[in-house]
Amino acid sequence: MSQNEYVRNVDRRDFLKLGAAGLGIAAIAASGVRAAHALTEPAQLFTAAKLPQVRIGYVGVGGMGTAHVHNLSRIKGAEIVAVCDLFEDRVKRAQKIVTEAGFPKPTGYSNGESDFKNLCARDDIDLVYTATPWEWHVPVCIEAMENGKHAATEVPAALTIDECWQLVETSERTKRYCIMMENCCYDREEMMILNMVRQGLLGEIIHAECGYLHDLRALKFDFEGKREALWRTAHSIKRNANLYPTHGLGPVAQCMNINRGDQFDYLVSVSSPSRGLNLYAEKKFGPYGEWANMNYALGDVNTSIIKTKLGKTIIVIHDCSSPRPYSRINLVQGTKGIARKWPNRIHIEDKSPAHAWEELEIYFPQYEHPLWGAKAEEARGAGHGGMDYIEDYRLITALIEGTPPDLDVYDAAAWSAVTELSEISVANRSKTVDFPDFTRGAWKTREPLGIIGG
Repeated sequence: MSQNEYVRNVDRRDFLKLGAAGLGIAAIAASGVRAAHALTEPAQLFTAAKLPQVRIGYVGVGGMGTAHVHNLSRIKGAEIVAVCDLFEDRVKRAQKIVTEAGFPKPTGYSNGESDFKNLCARDDIDLVYTATPWEWHVPVCIEAMENGKHAATEVPAALTIDECWQLVETSERTKRYCIMMENCCYDREEMMILNMVRQGLLGEIIHAECGYLHDLRALKFDFEGKREALWRTAHSIKRNANLYPTHGLGPVAQCMNINRGDQFDYLVSVSSPSRGLNLYAEKKFGPYGEWANMNYALGDVNTSIIKTKLGKTIIVIHDCSSPRPYSRINLVQGTKGIARKWPNRIHIEDKSPAHAWEELEIYFPQYEHPLWGAKAEEARGAGHGGMDYIEDYRLITALIEGTPPDLDVYDAAAWSAVTELSEISVANRSKTVDFPDFTRGAWKTREPLGIIGG
């Protein structure tokens, strides 16, 4: 069956299952965070052995998955040996990319939703990488680690606190990495701001603002073309939360040393009314259609505020149902200055003109992150301005060199936890909700992420 045939054949009952399978959303909002888990001692940090070559099994080769297959086929030391997707035409497309890059044809898996388990069971794979719909990220990662493979997932890593703990517990028990591939941590400007922070240009960082502000209305109703419309829209029907926090939160969390010197403490969250999806569906399908009259739980704009253990603050915004240009904000504010992207600008005390912004670009010659300085040409033409290639390169390099990846399972859990915590806060008149400490105190002694060269 082709992708388009699958989309046309999914009935409404199946559609509603796609976005909330196994989540028990109403129970989550009513009961608060479930804290039961097996781990009580400080995080069991480990460094995996070097790999002479990274043999990859890829699960989910739609848009993002295919982009990563292109990247990995160009990175020295990486080889894709197996590919899995519900749709055979996608598997064949990925196989063609790999063979055209000069590698043997990867084995294809497209025999239903559980065929990824057969891929994970192979003994010639070191890393299982997934770019599936959100609800499959945890099952694929768990299966990979239980079979002795490292796991890498597209964002978000998990949808609930329970799922976050599953990833942490399984990673520590199996001694296998579980990495959330947050590409925005490798954006050129955001990496330069991290370099500025590490060099002290902005002083002590005390506040940040970030988010995912992206008009996705057309995508959410593209039922004829993209299966992504099904599961994304189902989440909008079922959940009133900060649904997609990690793109904005990841880069500023690194600047603020979250999990490495500081820790998220608690969160409060508010959502605006839901209007945008109904209005868009009315224009697209007519005023009497099912989608125009659907009850969408998701408020058009969710604003969540995080307080850290050291008293610092972070604003995280989710806005995907409004007519607006794209932004992740990426504002980092310190005692000596402030820098942001969207728009790119900076102000440094005693350096910038008084009460005026400067263009961020003028600081590239002095503060360009060395990883971008070394790899910009290789990354040229890759997805999202090249940052997708940089993140894939860094993961493969870390596995081959035997060094810990830049992002780890504790980052994946802490950043992803914002969704359920915001949902609970919104459902309870914006009461504060505590973050679990997935490191169990290890954040107090861990070193901040360094500036890595190329």
